[in-house]
Amino acid sequence: MSERAKAHVARRIVIRGRVQGVGYRAFVEREALGRGLTGWVRNCRDNSVEAVLAGQSGLVADLIAACRRGPFNARVDSIDERAATPDELALRGGEQFAVLRSI
Repeated sequence: MSERAKAHVARRIVIRGRVQGVGYRAFVEREALGRGLTGWVRNCRDNSVEAVLAGQSGLVADLIAACRRGPFNARVDSIDERAATPDELALRGGEQFAVLRSI
């Protein structure tokens, strides 16, 4: 594995489309835990889903690619992505990966 793929990153993503009521948060949690990533996911009032993902850059990129597909009944129209802040990552409350309350 290249040094770039091993680098630790934290990314914040906002997923838009038909992503609520289709098991999207459970999908992200399962996929993140399967890759050994940390972070969280939650629904937002504007019907989007927001997530913060942290871990090896290659694994984070793989999960973001999986989020573009989503679970079976989802329809992903767009994903906005940027670097996550340490404060955003800290919201998970000590769990490896958390499903947070909706905002």
